[in-house]
Amino acid sequence: MNAPRTRVQRRPVHGVLLLDKPLGFSSNQALQKAKWLLRAEKAGHTGTLDPLATGVLPLCFGAATKFSQLHLDADKTYEAVARLGVKTSTGDAEGEVIAERPVQVSPEDLARVQAQFTGPIRQVPPMHSALKKDGKALYEYAREGIEIERAPRDVVIHTLALTRLDDTTVRIVASVSKGTYIRTLGEDIGEAMGCGAHLTSLRRTATGGFGQAQCVTIEALEAMSEDERMAQLLPAEALVDGHSRVTLAAEDAARFLSGLRRRGGWADAEAVAVFGTDPQAFLGTAHVSAGELIPGRLLNPIEIQQILLNAPQTEATP
Repeated sequence: MNAPRTRVQRRPVHGVLLLDKPLGFSSNQALQKAKWLLRAEKAGHTGTLDPLATGVLPLCFGAATKFSQLHLDADKTYEAVARLGVKTSTGDAEGEVIAERPVQVSPEDLARVQAQFTGPIRQVPPMHSALKKDGKALYEYAREGIEIERAPRDVVIHTLALTRLDDTTVRIVASVSKGTYIRTLGEDIGEAMGCGAHLTSLRRTATGGFGQAQCVTIEALEAMSEDERMAQLLPAEALVDGHSRVTLAAEDAARFLSGLRRRGGWADAEAVAVFGTDPQAFLGTAHVSAGELIPGRLLNPIEIQQILLNAPQTEATP
């Protein structure tokens, strides 16, 4: 007879966990595992990685979930390996082989294709993606053998490096704008070389200002104590690191948190991170127009209090 499962006592957790997503996990499976390990009440991720992809997956907890959209829109960097000469139904190693062609790629071909796919390009989103048509994900149509017409998208490949590993494999390192599909990039590169291709591995090495060196694995989290797990969390304001900064005194901070605009000598700015002085706390985001600080996404007083209560205590200097 199986022993009854112990019910996890959830609690408010606020912050960002930089997870190195393991191979074979969906982004949601990785999120739920980390949420369980932290006993967190509320969590979300900042954009999905395929189960066959590994790497940087920022997970947001509590108040940080309010700012997750900022990293959905962030530039990202990937490393991938493409197998030349073989096309699959999904553009990666999970799909069925649908075409094979001989590979005759010279160093000049590699340089030409690298230049061709650097800068602004257009991509047709793959059928095996989470994009929705009439409320249904494209991959669901694909599983039913239905092909849906997709409009091309404008994306930007900021940097691209193609390195020949052997006769039939190429390493792809690409820094890209939001909305770029690396599987599609690999397929399009293969077509431009005249032989087709599919990805055999894919790793996200950076998103926004976060890199793989900052990440923790699920295995490492499992081996930690609860306090050690909590120490892995970055504060919610880590998601707005590139914003301009405005600090408000107590009275203005209270009014700002209630949604009221504040007037001051600030320069116009589209993205502002707002902090209070008493207590010293992150309040939320805003923008400045004509000297007015206009609230955007805000923490609530309970969230701020919970964050301050859980903040590491520093000893006073005698």
